[in-house]
Amino acid sequence: MTARYAIILAAGKGTRMKSKLYKVLHPVCGKSMVDHVLTQIEKNDMDEVVTIVGHGAEKVEETLGDRTKYALQAEQLGTGHAVLQAKDILGDKEGMTIIACGDTPLFTAKTFAELFQYHESKGAVATVLTAHTDNPFGYGRIIRNDIGIVEKIVEQKDATKEEAEVTEINTGVYCFDNQELFKALAQVKNDNAQGEYYLPDVMEIFQKEGKVVAAYQMKNFEESMGVNDRLALSKATKVMQRRINEKHMQNGVTLIDPDNTYIDIDVEIGSDTVIEPGVYLKGKTVIGSDCIIGAHSQIKDSIIEDGVTVTSSLIEEAHMRQNSDIGPYSHLRPLADIGQGAHIGNFVEVKKATIGKNTKVGHLTYVGDATLGKEINIGCGTTFINYDGINKHHTNVGDYSFIGSGSNIIAPVEIEDHAYVAAGSTITDDVKAHDMAIARGRQVNKKGYYDRYPVAQAAAKTEAKEEK
Repeated sequence: MTARYAIILAAGKGTRMKSKLYKVLHPVCGKSMVDHVLTQIEKNDMDEVVTIVGHGAEKVEETLGDRTKYALQAEQLGTGHAVLQAKDILGDKEGMTIIACGDTPLFTAKTFAELFQYHESKGAVATVLTAHTDNPFGYGRIIRNDIGIVEKIVEQKDATKEEAEVTEINTGVYCFDNQELFKALAQVKNDNAQGEYYLPDVMEIFQKEGKVVAAYQMKNFEESMGVNDRLALSKATKVMQRRINEKHMQNGVTLIDPDNTYIDIDVEIGSDTVIEPGVYLKGKTVIGSDCIIGAHSQIKDSIIEDGVTVTSSLIEEAHMRQNSDIGPYSHLRPLADIGQGAHIGNFVEVKKATIGKNTKVGHLTYVGDATLGKEINIGCGTTFINYDGINKHHTNVGDYSFIGSGSNIIAPVEIEDHAYVAAGSTITDDVKAHDMAIARGRQVNKKGYYDRYPVAQAAAKTEAKEEK
């Protein structure tokens, strides 16, 4: 099999983005644009990939890691100059090389595979990936002769009036015979409007040498969308969102309103799960089968097992086990682990805590730095107080215990199995199994105390008026 290489152009700063973040690192559906490109290229059994970096080199390398080698383009002197920076790594190798831009996140592995196959089948020294568009402004034009052979590629700024009317455009993706590519690059000049070394100029060099230059026209122009500003970023994101949502629906997931459902590319969802409008599923979230993810919920980097119901809640780096439920308006913070069949009601916050099987935390409660056993009832308004201003402390609550409403559990404390905490208690000491803890002042009623306050006088006047 012919060796396969790839060069990803990712050196540009992208001034039109007007951002502190380098252009190719802007995310589209949970993954940077350059990562999208590399991910799709990797699916084609590559022998080696080189990413050309410049502005933000360290950040790009941090994002992509050791999945690719890197070459630095210190000066931005055009695409031809950028590719030439990979010569020390690839220049003497035999095989085919695809070149793609790091700001084109919509290309698919299938398109790259088709380009490789077409290039090899034509015995070409170079093949350009083209597309048809009714609005070619801004793109390089594919100029063919009268029998359809590619003669050259003309950039927008260098095109004549006749050339500018051509609707077949250069997508910026190419496949080359690797050694011939680097030989031709040495001959590229910069006598153009931009004073840059254009990669497409190698096509004309090959033509003059009598070598075969091919063009493969892809069917879906949408894939070739490049991102140079925030408007284009939003358009690319919309396309990717639609693509992701369609994949999940084809796999048996119900999206009530796909246009208002936002799912990052690495999210996994099981069949027969229902996603309501306004949901945002982020990062590497995994959702099982037969779940209901209610309207306007957000879930990030979390595991949601089969049969879970999430109602209008925020979940971050947490784990909800089979048939548990949460919401509305609750928040699972990192390291929350909700047990099988457990119930997390409305306005509950859980952080770095394990909630046991079938335990109920109904409403208006905070559980932090705690381990709760199974079959526990946590009453309304309970607070697990875990921070003394310097250290976080842990609380354990045993199986089948009952924590009454309005209780304050001040860590560190151990509440054993089958223990009972009376409502309104502030617990600072351990509670033994089968004991009941009551920690509140004894009630005292002050006779006639109400009449001493202005509110009583105002009430008396109101009552007098009503009697009249």
